[in-house]
Amino acid sequence: MGMWASLDALWEIPAEKRIFGAVLLFSWTVYLWETFLAQRQRRIYKTTTHVPPELGQIMDSETFEKSRLYQLDKSTFSFWSGLYSEIEGTLILLFGGIPYLWRLSGRFCGYAGFGPEYEITQSLVFLLLATLFSALTGLPWSLYNTFVIEEKHGFNQQTLGFFMKDAIKKFVVTQCILLPVSSLLLYIIKIGGDYFFIYAWLFTLVVSLVLVTIYADYIAPLFDKFTPLPEGKLKEEIEVMAKSIDFPLTKVYVVEGSKRSSHSNAYFYGFFKNKRIVLFDTLLEEYSVLNKDIQEDSGMEPRNEEERNSEEIKAKVKNKKQGCKNEEVLAVLGHELGHWKLGHTVKNIIISQVLSFCLTVLSRRFEFQADAFAKKLGKAKDLYSALIKLNKDNLGFPVSDWLFSMWHYSHPPLLERLQALKSMKQH
Repeated sequence: MGMWASLDALWEIPAEKRIFGAVLLFSWTVYLWETFLAQRQRRIYKTTTHVPPELGQIMDSETFEKSRLYQLDKSTFSFWSGLYSEIEGTLILLFGGIPYLWRLSGRFCGYAGFGPEYEITQSLVFLLLATLFSALTGLPWSLYNTFVIEEKHGFNQQTLGFFMKDAIKKFVVTQCILLPVSSLLLYIIKIGGDYFFIYAWLFTLVVSLVLVTIYADYIAPLFDKFTPLPEGKLKEEIEVMAKSIDFPLTKVYVVEGSKRSSHSNAYFYGFFKNKRIVLFDTLLEEYSVLNKDIQEDSGMEPRNEEERNSEEIKAKVKNKKQGCKNEEVLAVLGHELGHWKLGHTVKNIIISQVLSFCLTVLSRRFEFQADAFAKKLGKAKDLYSALIKLNKDNLGFPVSDWLFSMWHYSHPPLLERLQALKSMKQH
């Protein structure tokens, strides 16, 4: 009887309050689950103080300890920033921050001569104010992460001036994309009738594909310098490998990622017969050295402020990263090309419209498949050593809690990938 009375009392609560309470409950449930997983992984960082026997011959104790301390610092930062974010979101909901911002947007529209009937205009002002608030409240955390944690562990290569200029540029570019797209989406919802959600979904899918297509050509160059990979053995071997699997490669670029961070990466982009490959300069063992040699041989001085800033950043590197040799770079690209050949990119786009956790599980499977594809290209041995080097260069911790890994990691941990490659490594 008491249970039924409690249920009756619950249903007597106004619907909007029940929804409000459910949103808060769900938000904190997800946060506590994520925190539980993070603490499991943090326990791994704390207790695993020696190199696992499986890695004894490929990872030295000093690198392992550096990686462990780096991940511990990142874990601590993630806990406090996550807690702040959750509390901030809760307070915004409890004290009516969203309705207040909507009313404020209406007042700004009124000052500009737009009445309540211009709800799309008001919505755009609301979005602008919301993203501005988010950028300002997130700025201290971003500054701490970049200039304390990343700086402490030798990854940050930015000056404060460069960081602030970059942050402002990112905000402006984001608004230039967000506001027009949002206005069209709101218009579609407004005129879509009973099937507005189908039209809205199709519109967001098209926008996603367009952004993926234009990002590297028109957006990324606003922030980083892209230069064609110089003619030479590496470029020739990349072209030969691409041709061997019918990958329609048109250009190979090197992006100057070292002006921000010494972390390394590589990716490809483009649709149909217009594919490009992008390599971070930090991935290439000799690329920065070649740049330096070219400038010294030519006797040229930096021509402008951007080049001078780039030279200062290169001089600022405290710990020269190892990078990968040409053969290892080719092995990494063989893995990435495996994603293309096996159709993983298209499958990810489709599945991402379903459920993110399923995407994580499938992505891990794709990583093993792409590793196996690189093996078929004869790159198992080089991929094995490249994964070790990249993990070392980026201070990746090779040991993970199984539940944390399953929930968060779209790429399997290093040990799992090495064990899978070990059985197929060429000798």
